Amino acid sequence: MLVLASASPRRKELLSLLVREFEVLPADIDETPQAQETPQDYVLRMAEEKAIAAAAKFPSVFHAPTQSSVIFVASDTSVVVDQKILGKPANLDDAKQMLRMLSGRSHQVMTSLCLMDLSGEHKVSTCVNTDVTFRAISDLEIEQYWRSGEPQDKAGSYAIQGHGAVFVASMQGSYSAVVGLPLFECAQLLSQFGIHSLEEMSHE
Repeated sequence: MLVLASASPRRKELLSLLVREFEVLPADIDETPQAQETPQDYVLRMAEEKAIAAAAKFPSVFHAPTQSSVIFVASDTSVVVDQKILGKPANLDDAKQMLRMLSGRSHQVMTSLCLMDLSGEHKVSTCVNTDVTFRAISDLEIEQYWRSGEPQDKAGSYAIQGHGAVFVASMQGSYSAVVGLPLFECAQLLSQFGIHSLEEMSHE
């Protein structure tokens, strides 16, 4: 049994490209960065804590016949500029501040991935860094973008898979990681648990 430790519809859609069947079990954790924590250490810790939280909830939610075969998939995405983590905007002013920081320059999108079995004994993690370069963005564009409703629940106040794509001049790295789940790396880690996505696709 595969369990996605996320309520994100984007991660659910991406994981469905690799495997046909999985359950969704969102994990609520404290997402406050620790003092002196680097952005990469932060996103890796977030994914691991999400997997652990989902595993702790699992027995009360699901009753799998062979719980030893349960694998959790957890991920976290942060937009990083000048080693500063940009989270989800609280309001329009917050979004303006973030998008002004990103305007006309490059930033990093760090997406971590953690796969873990129910016991926590087998756990693998990785972090995928993608460089994204924005064209210059005007305040009027930012206000119009905010009114679309898209930036409100997005790290860094934008979604590359939505209207936010018009700001992206170039990108180096993994598109799926920026959206929320690095597919190449996820397939590699799934294979370590005996789950082979390409085999499943070949039997469709």
